[in-house]
Parts: sequence; C-alpha cells; structure tokens
Amino acid sequence: MNLRTINIIIRREYLNRVRKKSFLIITFLVPILFVGIAILPTLIMMGTKESSKDIAVVDKSGIVLPYLEDTETIHYIDFSMLNVDSVKNYIHDFGVDAVLSISELDEENKTVTAETFSEKPLGVDMTENINRRINDAIEQYRIDSYNIENLGAIMSDVKSHERLKSYTLDKEGKESVSESGVYMAISMILGMILYMFIALFSGMVMSSVIEEKSSRVVEVLISSVKAIELMFGKIIGVALVALTQFLLWIVLGGVLLGIFGSVFGSKLDLQSLMSDPVTATVVESSGMGELTATVDLPAASDSLATTAVPEEAKVIFSTIRHLPMGQIVIGFLLYFILGYLLYASLFAAIGSAVENEGDSQQLQLPVTIPLLLGFFIALYAYKAPDSALVFWGSMIPFTSPIVMLARIPFGVPVWELAVSLVVLFLTFVLCAYLSAKIYKVGILMFGKKSSWKDLWKWLKQN
Repeated sequence: MNLRTINIIIRREYLNRVRKKSFLIITFLVPILFVGIAILPTLIMMGTKESSKDIAVVDKSGIVLPYLEDTETIHYIDFSMLNVDSVKNYIHDFGVDAVLSISELDEENKTVTAETFSEKPLGVDMTENINRRINDAIEQYRIDSYNIENLGAIMSDVKSHERLKSYTLDKEGKESVSESGVYMAISMILGMILYMFIALFSGMVMSSVIEEKSSRVVEVLISSVKAIELMFGKIIGVALVALTQFLLWIVLGGVLLGIFGSVFGSKLDLQSLMSDPVTATVVESSGMGELTATVDLPAASDSLATTAVPEEAKVIFSTIRHLPMGQIVIGFLLYFILGYLLYASLFAAIGSAVENEGDSQQLQLPVTIPLLLGFFIALYAYKAPDSALVFWGSMIPFTSPIVMLARIPFGVPVWELAVSLVVLFLTFVLCAYLSAKIYKVGILMFGKKSSWKDLWKWLKQN
C-alpha cells in the first residue's frame, strides 16, 4: 500500500465531510439535544406544579378529616353536614373543584372507603397526597383501637430507616465513600454512547462506499489507486471526522452546560464538593472489637458552612471523584478507535457488495447482531460486572468495545484490559484483510444482488 495515496484519500474524505452542511448541523444540534435531555427533567419539574384546587370533603367516618391538612395545591373544605350526592351534583354552585367522599367507619374491618368526584381528573401527585393522608388516619385509628399506651410511639421506634453505606478500597487500603447507583448510571451511559458512535460512523463508511459505487465515481478512483488503499483511506478519513465531531460535541456541550448553570444557578457548590477531601474517622464494632478507619469525604467551602448539603449529594460527588477517570478516558478512546475500525471494515465490505442501501439489509444483519448483543449486555453489566456473561462479553472482540467500557467504572484488572485490546486489535487486522479481499472484487461488481455466498466466493478467488 502507498501511504502517500492513502493520505490523499483520507484528506479528500475528511474535507468532503466536514464541509457538508449536514456535518455542521449535526455537530451543533447534537450537543443541544444532549444538554436538553439532561436539563429537561428539571425544567419539566419546575413547570408542572399543579394549580391549587378546592376540595369539598364529606367525611362520614369522623376520623379522616383531621388528617387532611391544606397544602400549596390543596384546600380542604368541610361539607360533612351535607349528603355527598347533593354536593357532587351541584359542584359548580358550591365553587369547588372536586368532592372527596369518605364512607362511614367499618368497625369490624377498621377501615373506610374513599372516592373522589371531579369534572377533570386530579393529578397523580394530588391523588397520592390525599390517599396517603387517608391511610395515615386509618392506621392511627387502628393503633388507638388496641388501647395500648404509647403504641404509636413504640411502632415508630421499631421502624428502621438505616441505609447501607458502601466504601471502596484502593491499593493502600484507604477507604472512600461510594454509591453503586453512580457506577450504574456511568456504566450504562458509556455503553450507550460507544454503541451509538460505532454504529453511526461505521454506517457512514458503508453509505459512502455505496454512494460512490452507485454513482460510478469509484470506477474513476480505482483507475488511479488500489481498492485496498481506497477502503482504508475512507475508513480512516471517516474516523478523523468522528473524532473531530466528538471533540466539538464535548466543547459545545460544556459551553452549553456552563451557560445553563450561570442562568439557573446551582443550589450546591460543586467545586467545593469536588475539592480536596476532609478526613473523617469512622468507628465500627466487630467481633474483634472496634475498628477505626479513615474515610475521604468531600470538603465543604465557607459558602456551605451554614447550608445543609444533602448526604446523598456528598456521596455522589465523592463517588465521581474516585472513579478511574484516566482509565475511562483512555479506554473510551482505544475501544472506540479499535471497535470502529473493526466494524467499519466489515461495513465497507458490505457496502462494496451492493449498489443501494436497501440491498444491504440482508448482509448487515449478521454484523449488527453482535453489536446489538454487546449493547444489551452493557445495559445490564452494572448488575454483575464480574459475571461470566459480562466477562466473556468484554473479551469477545465483536462485543468487547461496548461491554468492557461499561465494566471499567467498576474496576477491571490491567491484564483483562490488555488481553481484550490485543484480541480486538488482532481481530481487526484479520477482518480488515478479509474485507479488503471482498472490497477489491465487490466494488466493481454491478447489475447483480450479492449474497453471503457470493462474498465467500470472492474470498476464495483472491
């Protein structure tokens, strides 16, 4: 292969793509979509506060009404002296939005039944709030019916609200607070992003090959360069486009998040939560006596001295701070590059065998199945990152780029990463060699719908 020729093809492929309007649109649109998805739940929560409603209460039990306390969105009005039918039939005349009917007390089962009547359905939050208060009233009635002194206080003391605390140990045995939910979220996000990038840019290679073949441009190109040089130049050119777009997404996404943060402000001082840790001493009892351990917790700045920072927030940011970020970033780049090269070579071979994308569906299926399988394994890798299925998924080269990246936040031995990367690289070399043989013949085949049998013949004849 002539490296100078490949370099010319790479430059041509790269410049042709980055100059397209579609590249610019996608480059600027995707960060906006991602940031929008990230902040949309917050904006929705801020904008979906239910309007205040007046609710007429007809309480025939006598035990529920005292527990119905007014809130910002609910105002209860006592209509217990009236019949429920009289109220609900003239709801507009009474100026209320809904009627809450509480039945007479069922002393045998120690319960009541409750119904609401309104022209428009009540919101879920409002319904749950009413239901919770009714249940509180019934529970208190049942407690009082036992005539046991301080039974309510006893039951409250019996209930436990303890939460499991997790710590991770580094090589020196130093402990740090961790939260499994953070690992789960990062694992799933990494797997999804890598799957999307590999599928997107590998498909881009196939589309480019099909476009040039269907327009007969490839016949001119093949007269000047070798087929294998054209294939690798196209693959590497699209890879550079992908890396350019990815870096621009990171920069634009960071800028948009910064703008959003400055506009809406933040209740937490994130910088202080991510700064140098303060040391706390944890004393635990065991069968061997008391064990003392030093635990890293995020330091709080002076601005938070008088503000109660939720413990959950401290744990989340402590977990993020102790993630193997270097391993994650390097792993992402290596697995993206090798995974992309592997699948791009296969998709390039498929693109050379067909004249339009409709004919490629049959040939794509065996190639996309392993990619989808790796995606689904990665989605559930957080449940058991060291299980046999996830382990082998991170070793088999057709699934390892996605699955291994999903495992890295949980910690992966260096030897496993090394073996996985070596096997992935060797598989890429083999597939690239076989794809080049198919590409060499298929790129000049016209007027016939190729099958896997044809691809096998092309492999054997070269």
